[in-house]
Amino acid sequence: MARINTIGVLTSGGDAPGMNAAIRAVTRAGICNGFKIMGVYRGYDGLINDEIEPFTTENVSGIIMSGGTILKTARSKEFMTQEGKQKAYDNMQKHGIDALIVIGGNGSLTGAWNFAREFDVCCIGLPGTIDNDLYGTDSTIGYDTTMNTIMDCVDRIRDTAQSHERIFFVEVMGRDAGFLAQNSAIACGAEAAIIPEESTEVDQLARFMERGIRKSKKSCIVIVSESPKCGALYYADRVKKEFPNFDVRVSILGHLQRGGRPTAHDRILASRTGVGAIEAIIQGQRNVMVGVRNNEIVYVPLTEAIRSDKPFDKKLIKVLDELSI
Repeated sequence: MARINTIGVLTSGGDAPGMNAAIRAVTRAGICNGFKIMGVYRGYDGLINDEIEPFTTENVSGIIMSGGTILKTARSKEFMTQEGKQKAYDNMQKHGIDALIVIGGNGSLTGAWNFAREFDVCCIGLPGTIDNDLYGTDSTIGYDTTMNTIMDCVDRIRDTAQSHERIFFVEVMGRDAGFLAQNSAIACGAEAAIIPEESTEVDQLARFMERGIRKSKKSCIVIVSESPKCGALYYADRVKKEFPNFDVRVSILGHLQRGGRPTAHDRILASRTGVGAIEAIIQGQRNVMVGVRNNEIVYVPLTEAIRSDKPFDKKLIKVLDELSI
């Protein structure tokens, strides 16, 4: 196996608080261990369009506390094509990049796996997504910060809900995973969470209405995982039709959840996994995601990280049910 001398680093997909901390960790740990680091701007599009430049410790000075990503990010349709991947590979060769560290979520790491498989490139993934839906790591970079942002927003909404005796349906991100909705509901003292993990088993709205609000509560908060078909607007409309006596409002938090200064937890997670990515390359590992399980760094094959469903602890549903009576 050829020795790796130069490492490229990019951020891809949706931004997540802590990405900058990860870029900083990769750059400084890489330089500390004798590697040359190249920053790739705008994700895989940057690889294709040759937006690549050397990174030094100065490039990443003073960014650990910043949200977003200094490397910018994008979702690249061109990288899904053979021609796009070939351009990306040619530019890697042009700059002497021997390995690629990709900070992103499921789609980004899927792109890394396909690229690695087709061009025999060493790719290391870091779990950068607010959704916390990647298999093999207890938490993903950005998840904790987003949880705290949701909690702060819902605490404010609660004031209005109680003042006007309203039901608020608050929609949060999470794509196909209910980790954000369920855990933020517990943290906020919400009366219910409507999540995709339960969508095929029960009518979650009917269960909630029967259990709580119809008996005693005149105001409440329901956290809903985003969905093109059954999001907060859908459930609010159902309540208006089925229970017209209730005053119902919807708040879709949207991109408020993505920004902001990363929490200490996300800064530490990003720093540890960033250093872990460099250690993986030193050890000769290829095509793995760096995660943390039980407070230990672990290396998860990219195929497992992107194809396996992350287990959802349904005991959390019982916790919320008991605390919301």
